[in-house]
Amino acid sequence: MITPVSGRVGERVIAYLDHLSRVEGRIARLIDGGFAVELRNTVRKRDKIANVLTWLANRDELNLPEDRRHERFVPKNPMTKMVLPDGSEHVCRIIDVSLSGAAIATDFVPEMGESITLGKMRARVVRQIEGGIAIEFAAVQNRELLEHHLSAPDSGS
Repeated sequence: MITPVSGRVGERVIAYLDHLSRVEGRIARLIDGGFAVELRNTVRKRDKIANVLTWLANRDELNLPEDRRHERFVPKNPMTKMVLPDGSEHVCRIIDVSLSGAAIATDFVPEMGESITLGKMRARVVRQIEGGIAIEFAAVQNRELLEHHLSAPDSGS
């Protein structure tokens, strides 16, 4: 990783990378302008990373289409609130988001297909991911308003 700061060999690193989402590992060695990371992820996550890297390496040569409908990004304020149909509220963190959905880090995992509200956005749970859920918004969103609608509404306190 090319970084403006360096760490120490053995130090834990968590990074949110375009196309790969969350990766974690330990600094294996220092290099000029950064460090090398030994990834420590589940077998499932390693397979996903390998698939994405293969796709990225070959997409231009093979003229492969984008495998996601919309580009993903990490919002400026990733902390928000998930509200379930019964009205219960759960604080959660947005891992990444696109115009059509998001990956959410949460300890509480709703059922597949369950409708939720994330911030002010209606969505439904489409799959479980490591450490949380993936959701699809009820409608494709406008990029300018998306971050505003995802932030948790004021609690009035």
